[in-house]
Amino acid sequence: MPAARTPLTRPLGAAAALAAGALLLTACGSSASTATTTSGAAPIPTQAVPAAAADPALAGLVPADVKAGGKLVVGSDTSYAPNEFKDEKGKIVGMDVDLGTAIAQKLGLTAEFQSAGFTDIIPGIQSNKYQLGMSSFTDTKEREEQVDMVTYFSAGTSAAVKKGNPDKIALDDLCGKKVAVQDGTTQADEIKDTRNPDCAKAGKSPVPNDGDRFALQTDVAQSLVSGRDQVMLADSPVVDYALKQTGGQLEKLGDTYGAAPYGVILAKGSPLSKAVQGAIQSLMADGTYKTILDKWGVSAGAISTSEINAAQS
Repeated sequence: MPAARTPLTRPLGAAAALAAGALLLTACGSSASTATTTSGAAPIPTQAVPAAAADPALAGLVPADVKAGGKLVVGSDTSYAPNEFKDEKGKIVGMDVDLGTAIAQKLGLTAEFQSAGFTDIIPGIQSNKYQLGMSSFTDTKEREEQVDMVTYFSAGTSAAVKKGNPDKIALDDLCGKKVAVQDGTTQADEIKDTRNPDCAKAGKSPVPNDGDRFALQTDVAQSLVSGRDQVMLADSPVVDYALKQTGGQLEKLGDTYGAAPYGVILAKGSPLSKAVQGAIQSLMADGTYKTILDKWGVSAGAISTSEINAAQS
């Protein structure tokens, strides 16, 4: 969050949620091979990812109580396609979902994804409601004070405007512009902590309200498409997906900036952290990681090494 969802960050819309907005195109119907699609909308990949083989050594790192339960309960804000969202049947899908499923398989477990509000996931980890949080969280030092973060992907921030940029928005000067962001994300913090102070120093009007903040990323995109807002900021894979999902109604503004790693969220000091880090590294080595990223069209965000609590800022 967005880069990526903020010190607390996160990603575009569930097909089911998009269906609620007349201006956003949802995917429906299916092709003979790998995707669900509709004219003008982005296809939703449906090809299966081969099950990851369990690694006995990594499974041995799983705490006894988790092993006895046989599953990892994963909290995820399912409004951030293509990373995590719901398809037209309400099933939770996405890059994070496939990767979380494979992590669990490496550990001899199954993954159970539960839909949650983005800002509720870290408290849910701390209260043991979830064992993992996978929701495009940017790894930051602030978050690492609360939870462990195991890196698995890299994303930056991108901006989008209406096709043709009718308001002549410049990415380096959003002062006075109506900007849509998801609440609790890196992009929301960027407006409040960086962009608006810079606007004040330059004697310019701030971004109103420190940005129009929405609980769901789907609502962020719809606000831009409907004309309520002039620009939206979100994680780079989310904006790329939104451009396709809205059937050419939006275009990217400028270049992606501020690349930073996503991290799987775990309880601070959890013995599972080392197991998850090892599972991710093993998935990188056996090709499953690449298969998942290629499936969702996000291979540009691949990293080569997974680390625990390695935030630089």
